[in-house]
Amino acid sequence: MKNVLIAGTGSYLPEKVLTNRDFEQMVETSDEWIVTRTGIRERRVSNRNEAASDLGAQAAMQACLDASVSLEDIDCLICATITGDLPLPSTACIIQKKLGLKSAPAFDISAACTGFLYGLELARCLIIAGNYKNILVVAAECMTRVTDYQDRNTCVLFGDGAGAAVVSAGESEQNGLIGSFLAADGEHEDLVYIPAGGSRLPASRETVDRRLHFLKMEGSTLFKIAVLSMSEAVRILLKRFKVKPEEVGLIIPHQANLRIINGVAKNLGIPEEKFYVNIQRYGNMSAASVAVALDEAKRERRLKTGDLVVTVAFGGGLTWGANLIRWVR
Repeated sequence: MKNVLIAGTGSYLPEKVLTNRDFEQMVETSDEWIVTRTGIRERRVSNRNEAASDLGAQAAMQACLDASVSLEDIDCLICATITGDLPLPSTACIIQKKLGLKSAPAFDISAACTGFLYGLELARCLIIAGNYKNILVVAAECMTRVTDYQDRNTCVLFGDGAGAAVVSAGESEQNGLIGSFLAADGEHEDLVYIPAGGSRLPASRETVDRRLHFLKMEGSTLFKIAVLSMSEAVRILLKRFKVKPEEVGLIIPHQANLRIINGVAKNLGIPEEKFYVNIQRYGNMSAASVAVALDEAKRERRLKTGDLVVTVAFGGGLTWGANLIRWVR
């Protein structure tokens, strides 16, 4: 059986920066309040002409260049997003058109902040099944489009961005995308959600007036569940593949809140220095957070050949999970 590896990564961030000082002019808050409670100092905002597919296509091209894989060699495209361009067609199909992938199958997955992890595992399984050789996994989000800038508790959290990875069949038995632990619990679907815009509550004047097309969340409840779920995901993953915590070279967590990341580190007994953090620059980019962090960690040479890397995330659904990767390069 051929091994599965991450052959290349890429990311794209919009140019516009929204700082905590900017928020001081918008809502009743302060830089100190935001940093103390979240660790966020700034985030990126897409311009009016940019949608999720535009960000995703840029990240995808960077990933293909990094992998030295031509677009003609991509035989499947998976896009993780909750802020797609349109309800129909899929954002994956729009990215496919932008990249010129012609008839390669393309589809979206919706697992919120855990979307990129779900996509990596799905790509791994499709390649092991023998159907594909190079799968492009893209995570693209325009979270600022669903952010309520009248809600001081949530508006400071989110930013826009995209990350991507080329998942490919390889020959090495020592390196690659080893496996995953994924989970979900729909019982808590109302802890973080967008009330209107779907088939249950279609858009209307009332839904717009009541600001129901913006993301709503129960932050304090989610905080506790996130720490416990992400910690559990890492423990189960390491146990499943017989890996000791001290053998892990780097953990790339979802970037939702610095205190969540610190809580997970404490629960696992793993030094905080082993956790890659970039939340201070980008805030929470939902599915794109781990994808962008993985690419940045690689470019900053935080990943070395042979390193065991763990990605872990938690998001709306509720969904959570972790991937185990042995870094190739």
